[in-house]
Order: sequence, then C-alpha cells, then structure tokens
Amino acid sequence: MRLTLLGGGGFRVPLVYRALLDDRGDDAGRITELVLYDTDRARLDAITAVLTQQAAGRDRAPAVRATTDLDEALRGADFVFSAIRVGGLEGRSRDERTALAEGVLGQETVGAGGVLYGLRTIPVALHIAERVAAVAPDAWVINFTNPAGMVTEAMQRVLGDRVIGICDSPVGLGRRAARALGADPDRARYDYVGLNHLGWLRAVTVDGRDRLPELLADPGRLESFEEGKLFGARWLQALGALPNEYLHYYYFNREAVTALREAPATRGEFLRDQQSAFYAEAAAHPDDAYTAWDRTRLEREATYMAESRASTGGWERDTCDLDGGGYDRVALALMRAIARNERTTLILNVRNRTTVAGLDTDAVIEVPCLVDAGGAAPLAADPLAPDQLGLMLSLKAVERAAIEAATTGDANAALRAVALHPLVDSVNAAERILQRAGT
Repeated sequence: MRLTLLGGGGFRVPLVYRALLDDRGDDAGRITELVLYDTDRARLDAITAVLTQQAAGRDRAPAVRATTDLDEALRGADFVFSAIRVGGLEGRSRDERTALAEGVLGQETVGAGGVLYGLRTIPVALHIAERVAAVAPDAWVINFTNPAGMVTEAMQRVLGDRVIGICDSPVGLGRRAARALGADPDRARYDYVGLNHLGWLRAVTVDGRDRLPELLADPGRLESFEEGKLFGARWLQALGALPNEYLHYYYFNREAVTALREAPATRGEFLRDQQSAFYAEAAAHPDDAYTAWDRTRLEREATYMAESRASTGGWERDTCDLDGGGYDRVALALMRAIARNERTTLILNVRNRTTVAGLDTDAVIEVPCLVDAGGAAPLAADPLAPDQLGLMLSLKAVERAAIEAATTGDANAALRAVALHPLVDSVNAAERILQRAGT
C-alpha cells in the first residue's frame, strides 16, 4: 500500500516512518511505499536523508520518494496523511505575537492564534481535498494539520467521512491516567469526549470497573503525572474529570498569558530557530542527519508546553512522555484497522452524527470510535456536564465562523471567529488582531 504524506519536509515525519518500520504485518496490509510531498525541496532533502539513515539495516523498509508536485504525490495513494503548516513557523510566530500584543493568548491551536492559523490554512486544505477527490478518490485522508478539528470539518465538506482527524493528546492523557492507577494502558477503556484540544477524560475502565473515581480521590497519584501537575488535584477533584492539557489555557488563562508574555520567546519562535538550525545542519552534514534530528527531537519534546509548566511550578516532563508524540502510532493503528478490517477503538475526530446532544450531525467532535474497513464511527457517549457542553458549543461556533470566513472572505465572519472565542475578551481587541494579521 502507498501512503502519501503532505508536509513531507516537516520535522516530525521521521516519527511516522519509525512507526511504519516497526509494523511487522504482512505486505497485504502494510505500507510498502511512502511518498513525501512538500513545497520546500531543501526540507524534503533533509528529511529524506533522515529516513534513509533510519531504514539502514531494516528489512522490508517502505520505499521512500519525494516530490514537490501535489497531483503526482496523490495519484495512486491508498492513504493521505496531511500534516501541512501553511506559512511555516514564521507564520505561527506572527500569530502568537499578534495575540500577545493585545494581552490575549497566543498559541497555535487555541485562542486568537488558533483562529488566525485556521483562516490561513483552510483554503489550502480545501484545495488539497479537491485534488484528492480528482486524482485519488478512493484514498482515506488522515488529517493532523492544525487546528485539527476545524480543518477536518472543512475538508469533510469535500470528501465526507473519508477524512478522519487524529491527535495524540487524548490517548496520551488516558495512558498516563492508567499508569497512575497501576493498570496496563492497553487493557483500559477510555471515556473521552470533546473537540480537538478541548476534551475531558470521564472514565478509565479496567476489567469492567471505572477506576477514575479512585484516582481522583488520591491526590498523590493524581499529581504524579502531567495533567495532575498542570491542573492540581483540587481542581481535578472539583471537575470530576481529567481535562486535556490544552484546557490549561482556559482554566488558568491569566497565569498562562503572563508566563507567555514573560518568556524570552514564544513556542513558535523557539521551534522556528531550533528547526532552522537542524535543517542547516542536515544540509551541511547529510550523513549525520538522523543524529541531528534525534537530538533536536528530544529537546523539542522536553520543552513542550513549557510556559504552562512554568506557571505551575516549573516541573520537568517525565521520561515516558519524551518518546516523540504518539500521533504516529494512532495513524498507523487507524490505517491498519481500515486496510485489514481489524476492528479497533480509537479516539478520533469525526462527524458527531447523534453522539453529542446539542451539536448538529456534521459537527466534528473528538471521541472514541469503532474503526474497520468502512472507516470510523463514533461510539455512543453519556451526556456531557453543562460546563463541558457550553465550552464545546462556544468553540464550535468559533470554528464554523472561521470556516465561513476562510471560504467566502467574509470579514464579519472573521471578526466573529476571533471575538466570540472565550479567550478573547474584547471585540475591539479582536478587530486590532485581525488588522495586524492583515486578515
């Protein structure tokens, strides 16, 4: 089978290739060819060098080829993995600084920064969807492009349910909670519901029993892992659920904005400088590209959400959370389930259908899904708490306004998208943010 990876010169591509190398299934159900597409030839060359060194000595390594021609990349693909970054890290850095200049959150997927990124990304994502429909209509599209829920919903308007969004945050949260309970993460079932980067883990079921209440009652175990340290046992006990780490920006917005404004660089600026150094080093010393990449990756993972950790005591990430994502394994599990008709349950971004009352059927949500050869179908979910549903409804209105603005150019829709975000506290500020962004 052939996998086409859009954004093939991106820094995290080797994580996907690592998962493909580790897939020991028979050739009938595994990826045997990886096609990398990017608009930047130099970045493609650097990542191709990393993958070549990754594959050294590995039998049955998927063949790799790279191209800057989108249609060529898509033609013949069984799966298309979209991980593009429109505007690059320079664009992300501008989004973050534009929001922070108004005293509101600057972050890639959350708040005004996330809306600006969506406005810039959706037109490109829709063009990709149209080209997939034209030259690879039978391909399944796995979307990791941020803001993942918003972009997935926009692409589904062209490709329907053959677009499935993925994220590693929910599965990481569930596995950390299971480990804190002393349970095997692979044997637990997770009740998780929300939108991308806005969700809650409501149950961790092991051997037929929900053990989340047990975890919530034990402050020591609760604060032994990442989300417990971020939110604190007192707040998690008050919520009665474990929030996705990105909800720290909502529940502790004042502290998060202060930490971001006091930091020497935004996350986008840090990654821009870090990755520029890697790509320059890989170009100058291609034979050592993998070593340079892995060193840079470890630094990247160690500094993930550093500003939120700084605002809650400055603790360091656990070594088990530095292995590089998890989205790569989610993507592999999704492709395997579809290609081999191996029924499995994964937390994915899909159409709501009737899962969450209060949201319409086409709203993309992030919930456990049953996956097989027919794709992904959301499982039934218990009703949400009023505060959870309220946030979801507010953010879905923001996403819909951003999609409208990106597809029609409607300035009023763009203003609604920014001003209605719960983390933007002034319509005047929203207008100035859009003006600075040139939107």
